[in-house]
Amino acid sequence: MAKVKVTQIKSTIDRSKKQKATMEALGLKKINHTVEHETTPQILGMLNKVNHLVKVENI
Repeated sequence: MAKVKVTQIKSTIDRSKKQKATMEALGLKKINHTVEHETTPQILGMLNKVNHLVKVENI
């Protein structure tokens, strides 16, 4: 499966609880923190919900 590199580019301050929980589930804690994930439908759905807070790159 393909992988994606996800980097948090904006803060979660003043965001909904669902968006904060999604960022935590992705493993993102601070701005400029980067994680890698397999491209599963679940991960792609989470990225779609917080696409304004993250930068996604295909690997």
